[in-house]
Amino acid sequence: MKEVTARELRDMRDRGEKFTLIDVREPYETELCTIHGIPIPMSQLIDRIPEIPKDRPVVVHCNSGKRSCAVVDALTTRYGFTNIINLRGGIQAWHDEVDGSLKCE
Repeated sequence: MKEVTARELRDMRDRGEKFTLIDVREPYETELCTIHGIPIPMSQLIDRIPEIPKDRPVVVHCNSGKRSCAVVDALTTRYGFTNIINLRGGIQAWHDEVDGSLKCE
């Protein structure tokens, strides 16, 4: 499974790399805090697969990295995506490694 750290994701943004960030947390979680990913809750994923690009890297994140890991696995093994990347540690890692001012609780 392909993964990036929070710092690597920040660097990708800083360099202006073209990628899509998808947040698979539920709406009540994204209301608390966000790192500006496209909200596609894990519970809606199958219905919204057509929204996920195949022509650029797609970084998937959740709160801790567990749900996004499952999503990355499903998209790559069941749906043939080859461009999906997990954000290791999720938004918690973003808080710890990049932006400690982010309040998600």
